[in-house]
Amino acid sequence: MNYAARQKKLREYLVSARLDGLLISHLPNVRYLCGFTGSAGFLLLDEAGSVFFTDVRYDTQAHEEVKGAKVVVAKKAVLQGVAEWLKKRHKRARAWRLGLEAEHFTLADKKRLSDLLPATIRLKEAPAQVEKDRMVKDADELVRIRAAVNLGATLFDRALEVLRPGVKESEVAAAMEYAARQQGAAEMSFPTIIASGARSALPHGRASEQAIQPGAFVVCDFGAILEGYCSDQTRTVWVGAATDEARQAYEAVLEAQLAAIAAVRPGATVGEVDEAARNMLRKRGLGRYFTHSTGHGVGLEIHESPRVAHGQKEVLEPGMVITIEPGVYFPGKWGVRIEDMVAVTASGCDVLTPTSKDFTAV
Repeated sequence: MNYAARQKKLREYLVSARLDGLLISHLPNVRYLCGFTGSAGFLLLDEAGSVFFTDVRYDTQAHEEVKGAKVVVAKKAVLQGVAEWLKKRHKRARAWRLGLEAEHFTLADKKRLSDLLPATIRLKEAPAQVEKDRMVKDADELVRIRAAVNLGATLFDRALEVLRPGVKESEVAAAMEYAARQQGAAEMSFPTIIASGARSALPHGRASEQAIQPGAFVVCDFGAILEGYCSDQTRTVWVGAATDEARQAYEAVLEAQLAAIAAVRPGATVGEVDEAARNMLRKRGLGRYFTHSTGHGVGLEIHESPRVAHGQKEVLEPGMVITIEPGVYFPGKWGVRIEDMVAVTASGCDVLTPTSKDFTAV
């Protein structure tokens, strides 16, 4: 990972944002900029360079992981260490503007930091510039994301081995999560969703103790984190002898998903991609049963920008990685969702998820 280049780009942004410094508090952003993977740390960037602050628990880890920044280990609270360092460095009377990540820095921490700093250091809310930079993945990130996707795809194979009538949703999820750990996953991207029967109509129905019954769909939504990067995939299977109604609903969702994938290309907006899926379901008379957005960005976090939703204007660029996941949900009955991860390329897109999308009954 080219941490120096990422920090340089952000440092150049400070000039246009009229900031003298920027304090990064959101840990995925900290990791993106300097490589630190622990749970406590701040990264301060200004024209002179970068300084990473952590506490004594991460002394060794920080010195091993952090790239492109001086490491300062606070003797007390980390935020207090940031304040003490700033006071020593900026003793001059000139006002100094420090940007804070407005979407992540709490009001309590802002007050705490403000109380510790002299009046000459002014705290300013900064836009989510790091998240904007993170939308476009570099070559190293794409390699890691593809590896995470490939690992995730094997988990569906494991699900099909254990998913049978009478088996609990939680037992299917446990088998998948154990398989992920065996293959080197640090953890799951999110709590595994195995939602059967009427629960498959819940878009985020986490695995429960409910036993799987025949005559309905099971939505399997899952992902794993490998080397820091997330995967996300959904497949929906039918249990028992499939009905024509079930097959028709599934085919409608698949058509919508393929239409949205076909709309992914540089220069297209994420809103246009969402509309491609939505329009296909409207033609099938199912538009009102599609109740969520078509997708989202994925990377160091499972939900990143851009949001692939109605009316969103973000323009797709090569290197962006998004999910395409339309679905239809009939409350009290069942639901269907199909999801792949897609990388935007110079000429269109590359579907990263290798798993078949054929209708499957178990």
